[in-house]
Order: sequence, then C-alpha cells, then structure tokens
Amino acid sequence: MSDHMYQLLAILIYMIAMLVIGWYAFRKTSNLTDYMLGGRSLGPAVTALSAGAADMSGWLLMGLPGAIYVGGLIEAWMAIGLTVGAYLNWLIVAPRLRMYTQVANNSITIPSYLDNRLKDKTKLLRIASGIIILIFFTFYVSSGMVAGGVFFDSSFGFNYHTGLLVTSGVVIAYTLFGGFLAVSYTDFIQGLVMFLALIIVPIFGLFLTGGFSDTAQSIREVDPKRLSFLKGATVTGVISAVAWGLGYFGQPHIIVRFMAISSVKETKQARRIGIGWMFLSLFGAISTALVGIAYYQQKGLTLKDPETVFIALGQILFHPFIAGIMLAAILAAIMSTISSQLIVTSSALVEDIYKAVFKTNASDKHYVFLGRMAVLIVSLLAIALAWNQDNKILDLVSFAWAGFGSAFGPVILLTLYWRKITNWGALAGMVTGAITAYVWGSIKTLHNSLYEIVPGFLVCLIVAVIVSLLTYRPNQEIDEEFDNTVDLLAEEKRK
Repeated sequence: MSDHMYQLLAILIYMIAMLVIGWYAFRKTSNLTDYMLGGRSLGPAVTALSAGAADMSGWLLMGLPGAIYVGGLIEAWMAIGLTVGAYLNWLIVAPRLRMYTQVANNSITIPSYLDNRLKDKTKLLRIASGIIILIFFTFYVSSGMVAGGVFFDSSFGFNYHTGLLVTSGVVIAYTLFGGFLAVSYTDFIQGLVMFLALIIVPIFGLFLTGGFSDTAQSIREVDPKRLSFLKGATVTGVISAVAWGLGYFGQPHIIVRFMAISSVKETKQARRIGIGWMFLSLFGAISTALVGIAYYQQKGLTLKDPETVFIALGQILFHPFIAGIMLAAILAAIMSTISSQLIVTSSALVEDIYKAVFKTNASDKHYVFLGRMAVLIVSLLAIALAWNQDNKILDLVSFAWAGFGSAFGPVILLTLYWRKITNWGALAGMVTGAITAYVWGSIKTLHNSLYEIVPGFLVCLIVAVIVSLLTYRPNQEIDEEFDNTVDLLAEEKRK
C-alpha cells in the first residue's frame, strides 16, 4: 500500500467516526433545546474541548506554526493574547452567562438572551443580532470550506472542488442531523486529536534534531532573533497581537458552549481543562515550528511552504498511517469550526429571526425541522461562495473575529455585570462597534497600525454606556432577574 493510501485510510476512518457520532447525537435529539443547545447537558470536559476546537480552526496547526517558522517567537504574542483572553472569558463570562441565560426565560441563543435580558419589546436587538451572526458566519463557514478544499488539494492532489464537497458533505451531515450535541461531541474528539498531534510531533522531532541545546543552536544559526519575543517588536504590534484576546467575549460559537454546560459549578473544572488544553496545544504548535527550523537547517533543506511544517514533520517522523492521523488533526481543526458556526447560524435564523418576525407558536418538531433546513441552506450558500476559491473570503476571518468581538463583546460583559444597560444602549453599541471595526479594517494604514478590534471594542463600550445612561428607566423585572442571578451564583459558590 502506498503512503497516500495509508494516509487516505486514516482520513476515511476519521470521517466515518464523525458520521457515527452524528448519528448517535441524532438519536438523543428530541426537541429544539436539544438541537440548539444540547439540552444544557454537556459535561466540563466536552464543554472545554469543544469550545477550544471550535475556536482554533486550521490556524492552530498551520497558520501559527507557519508564522513562528518565518518570524520566530515574536509571532507568539497573538497566542499569549488568546490564552489570556480565553482564561478571562471562562472566569468572568462562563458562570454568569450560564446562570443568566437560564434566569432570563431559558434563553438558548445569544440574541435571545440579549432580548430577554433587556426586555426589548421592539425585537430590534434580537433581529439585528441574528442578522449580524447570519451574515458574518455565512462567510466564515465559507472560508472554512475553502480551507477544506485546499487541504485535500495540497495533501493528496485532489481536485479543489472534490475536497470542498467531501469536507462540506461530512460536516453538513453530522451537523444537520445531530445538531448541537453532534457538534459538541465531534468537537471533543477533534480537540483530542489536535492536542495529541501537537504534543507528539515536537517531542519526537526533538530526538531528530538532537535535543534542546542542539535545536536551539541550530535556530540561532538561522537567525538569533527567532528565539526572542521582543527583538524587532513594536508597541502597537504587540498590542494588536495581544488584543486578539478581546475577541473571545463576543464569539457566539464559543460562548454558546458556556450556556450548554450542565451546571455553573462545572464551569470551574471546564476552565481548567480548557485552558490546560489551549496552553499545551499552543505550546506544541510553537514548538513544532521551532523544531522545524532546526531540522531544515541541519539537513540543509528549504521548506517551500512554512505553513506545512506540521505536515512535513509528521510525514518525516511517522509511518504513513500515523502521518495520516496528523493530517486528520488539521481536517479536525477545520471541520470543528465549520460545524460550530453552522449550528449557531442555524439557531440565529430560526430562533432569532424567524420566531421574532413571524411570531409563530409551532411545535418543537417544526422548529427542529426548520433548524436542519437552515443548516442546509446556509451550507449550500457557503459552498457557492467558496466554489471559486476566492482568497478574499479567507481574509474575512480576521475581520469577522474583530467584528464579533467589537459588536458583542462589550455588550455581553455589560449585560452580565451592569444592571443599567438598556436595549437601546446595547443596540447602539453593537452597531457602532461593528461599523468601527469594519471601517478601521478597510483602511490599510489604520489596519496596519492597530488591529481594528481595539477601536471597535472601545467605541462599542463607550457608546453602549452613554446611550444606556440617557435611556435608562428603572424596570422591576430586570432588577429582580439581575439580583436573582447574583444570588444564585453566590449560592453555587457556597456549595
């Protein structure tokens, strides 16, 4: 059997496993809360790893190692910012959001939470939030599908469109039938695969490059600056990289996991698991790049595409079948993000736009059917956008992260910790934050000087506070829910 056949066999086994998990989740899905939020039944390990896998995408195994391979440790500031941001997200958002979404009329989506929390009788906030999620995630999903097509093209020489359809078909199947549970369970497995791959490759690679001292020496011979976090860095460059961490507070496909965990008490254990997974995975990705620099220096070879350093080392170090599992880790990173975004987009369409506009009161079976149709429609639209392999779609990922972080991040934090935020303040902040991020990111000189999430986040925060103070009117129901949430959280801590 050829090397490619061994690797394809590993990919095939992985994909079949994902479909089996999707079928299992389908059997456990009986109502809308199950389909959209897994019945709020996730354990801490599944919550933590599924959130991590949904977050990282192919950047963890290709983008980050490639950046470190070319620029050295100065490129690790983004990883530092993301780790700090993720930790704070688990610490200050997860427990309160889990409790508040239950207190606020058992909200199962971010827009429905904002609507219920702020008692928005106009429904404008819910609809606007749903539309923002729908638009951004359709392109976000499309960029993931492009990555899937490119993966099969570069790894196996498949036609780009064949790779696109294979990746999309498997993700659509388990997401459409199994809903949130399928997405979470598959993300958990995918998170494990990514983690193990990122730990194994640099450890075995160190034996190949002669251990820590020889590896470090080889890197210094290429460029001493590669081992420095500060040489060549600028203040605004470091701020822009670290500021990626701000985005976590407003990413719907990540924070929805906090709403799905079985209890507030388990968020603490989930935080430890999630941050441990993230730290070791990022450390593994950075180490893989450094080992790659040393290996190619020692062999006198040149790596054509730095972003393939993880793949290249996997193929050098292991049997083709094991190398295939390494490739499956990259596919796992791509697919986990696509599926998470699809289910959030589906929920935005059905729960936040359809229900708010048509005000229907149909059965759960009807809404679950609509949710599945929404997954299919959004997927087909994303495939159509990805068909021409338009690289501009991939560029949107950075902007979408900033857009979500700027639109939702400050609003989520204010609704959790400030009782006086109003529906008009939230709506004004959300819109101005998204517009600021878009305009700033569209002007090249501004974008190159400072990542657009910094001004976008600040503008959203300031506008939301000012407009809320101008429009605030005491509301007994809001105050009671706020106090109830605080009391229940204090009670949970005492247990």
